Amino acid sequence: MKTQADKLKELIKEEPKKDLKTRVIAITSGKGGVGKTTISANLGYALHSLGFKVALFDADIGLANLDVMLKVNPKKNILDVLKNEAELKDIVVEIEPGFVLLPGESGDEIINFADEMTLNNFIAQLDYFSDFDFFIIDTSAGIDKRVQMFLEAADDVIVVTVPEPAAITDAYAMIKVISEKRDIAYMILNEVANEKEANNIFSKILKVAKANLRDDFRLLMLGFIKRDKMIYSCSTKRELFVKEFPNSSSSMQLMQIAKKIARISERKVLEKEGGLSKFFKRIFSSF
Repeated sequence: MKTQADKLKELIKEEPKKDLKTRVIAITSGKGGVGKTTISANLGYALHSLGFKVALFDADIGLANLDVMLKVNPKKNILDVLKNEAELKDIVVEIEPGFVLLPGESGDEIINFADEMTLNNFIAQLDYFSDFDFFIIDTSAGIDKRVQMFLEAADDVIVVTVPEPAAITDAYAMIKVISEKRDIAYMILNEVANEKEANNIFSKILKVAKANLRDDFRLLMLGFIKRDKMIYSCSTKRELFVKEFPNSSSSMQLMQIAKKIARISERKVLEKEGGLSKFFKRIFSSF
């Protein structure tokens, strides 16, 4: 007799082709306070400004604040959908046409609704996102098992760190965990003094990774963002710096990262990798 877990694993294999274009990107960090949420929101807007449809998913359990940054106050979240108390399209908050927020919820609550019927109902509603290009997840910091669940299920993982010894050490610890399940991870160096410092930090992390992690694991730097008081000011005012100051050096650096992600995504979509349905099926089957 098939168990519930067996049935969920079978569902994972049934990948609808219609949502293959939606690239699921998890943005994480080894420790808090490195600008992960700021980068998630602004990177989402940067991709949106390039003409892509982007959804942000707040999975920062216990410290969800994408809604605060985006100046919205969601009344319901993904848990309400799983409890059949709301439809997915009703909880999505539109920031701008083609740029939306999907309010998240703690994995501890979701586990109570991780059954085949709930999954089927939820997956059916993902049609709402069928024409979205990117689904960006702002995860919690650290190597908590629930964070690992999102990192394993996503199409791409980006690790954010800053030039502080503790942050760099924790970033490497996160990369080590990621390397056990994935073949590639990306990095963004935040709050650096200049490009030289960014390259120097990344080179040191890469050297340690090559010496200690799997030979076939790849770690690539997407780019860097210089330390800028403007970014802090915008965060305090709950503004997206890439929107308010598009011509600043920080915004242009983030736009270069967005363009690189777009190129990577285009290549992988052509290879028919990924998909939003597959992501959520993996999440459900992890419980």
